[in-house]
Amino acid sequence: MNLLSILIFLPIVAVLLILVLPSAHQQRFKYISLGVSLIQFILSVFIYTRFNNTSAGINKEEQFQLIEKLPWIRLDLGSIGKLEIDYFLGIDGLSMPFLMLSALIMFVATLASWEIKTNLKAYFSLFLLLNTAVMGVFCALDFFLFYIFYELMLLPLYFLIGMWGGARREYAAIKFFLYTLFGSVFMLLVIIGLYFSVLNPATGNHTFNMILMMDPGNYIEGSVFSAIAGQSIFGISARLLAFIVLFIAFAIKVPIVPLHTWLPDAHVEAPTPVSIILAGLLLKVGGYGILRICFSIFPDSAIQSAWWIGLIGLISILYGAMNALAQTDLKRLIAYSSVSHMGFVLLGIASATTEGISGAMLQMISHGALSAMLFFLVGMIYSRVHDREISSFRGLAELMPQFTFFVMIAFFASLGLPGFSAFMAEAFSLIGAFTSEDVNGLLPRWMAIGASVGILLSAAYFLWTLQRMFFGQIRLKGGDVWKDQLVDVNTREKFALVPLAVLALLLGIFPSLLFDKMNASVLALVQLITG
Repeated sequence: MNLLSILIFLPIVAVLLILVLPSAHQQRFKYISLGVSLIQFILSVFIYTRFNNTSAGINKEEQFQLIEKLPWIRLDLGSIGKLEIDYFLGIDGLSMPFLMLSALIMFVATLASWEIKTNLKAYFSLFLLLNTAVMGVFCALDFFLFYIFYELMLLPLYFLIGMWGGARREYAAIKFFLYTLFGSVFMLLVIIGLYFSVLNPATGNHTFNMILMMDPGNYIEGSVFSAIAGQSIFGISARLLAFIVLFIAFAIKVPIVPLHTWLPDAHVEAPTPVSIILAGLLLKVGGYGILRICFSIFPDSAIQSAWWIGLIGLISILYGAMNALAQTDLKRLIAYSSVSHMGFVLLGIASATTEGISGAMLQMISHGALSAMLFFLVGMIYSRVHDREISSFRGLAELMPQFTFFVMIAFFASLGLPGFSAFMAEAFSLIGAFTSEDVNGLLPRWMAIGASVGILLSAAYFLWTLQRMFFGQIRLKGGDVWKDQLVDVNTREKFALVPLAVLALLLGIFPSLLFDKMNASVLALVQLITG
């Protein structure tokens, strides 16, 4: 068993331990989960330090690292050969950064789970199961295995929102479940079509191997998704139709306008740790899936669709920012800001330039840390006075100076202030979109210009919120009772906030910490897309 398997299945071992322990020892469940996330983070840092920066390419098996490949399911299908499904793990420059992010976000979410008081055995069992699913998605290189981990995320999230959420938790959980399931069902049809279109040259059998799917030479000529003479469905190229289906499935998780409406409801009703995971990791699964699967397996269709993807990204940036300006609930404001910031990811990816895709990757890592920080901070306020309305607070800087310091870091970093990670991410995404017209002719310059307006809008809603809630004379909806309850940041909360703030600062000053690790894979992806 290599390091990736340990990262993935260590939480399952913890689940078994929690299920065996009597419910009377509920506090132990927290420390078991915290220990698992801490070990995962240490392992992810070890993987980062040992990662080979020069391993270039995304469509050859030898270009991946920490590979573990074992026969999993073999079934004789008669005249059409043998069913070939492997337990196939590996990482490259596109997936390795998300392992570190996942471990860090899970650590922070575990610390946020200290506020959960009821049915801790079920809560932490589901929480750790979700941990396994997220890690598995970023490591799987067999499409069938990827799909299992991808679907496995849905089950624990549904129960975590539906059982430990707010007043409208059932509605939010069902809406989230149906949206995500809608995309996943059609994704399965594409996976089956790809399986019967691709042959493993080593065995002569059909395969779910995603790396082999990236090589046009492995497709059966005349098959449904053949890269040379593929079939048509409803008068549309089967490859383009498959690309659209997969893109919608992942775009629901990003989420893009108009498939975003589940996100504000899920965030508002979800408990703080689940909001942290939704914003910090689930949205990144969507962006990762677009890069790893849509653009890598269907690069020809990606080129055809680039203009529309860029337009969707621009609409998401502006629509999300304008909705954030109109919000009165702090958590809903941050949820809409996520829609806006993830629009930069789509814009950078659609540019199909090295700068744009590098910026999109950095934006996902940056937004993962900053959104987790923001939702943790909102959760701190809510756990103290059970209110999130912006108008209910004024003058918090005098009552909670350390809390205000962390809020200012999160706000200024999120609005793209130079020196923080979001500035570098958005700058590279815009550079990629702006130069795309000259480099490959995919995106017009007005998209980059329009997206820059989103940065101004984000400054408006973050600074306006900061001014209304934290400065001026103290005025609280709950009066003197709230003054006693609004205590400043405690030690546990600092352990969660400091690593996120440090990461945002480090990636803003030294973006090469990330760029150096992923550059070879990004270059290979751009070469695969543009030919």
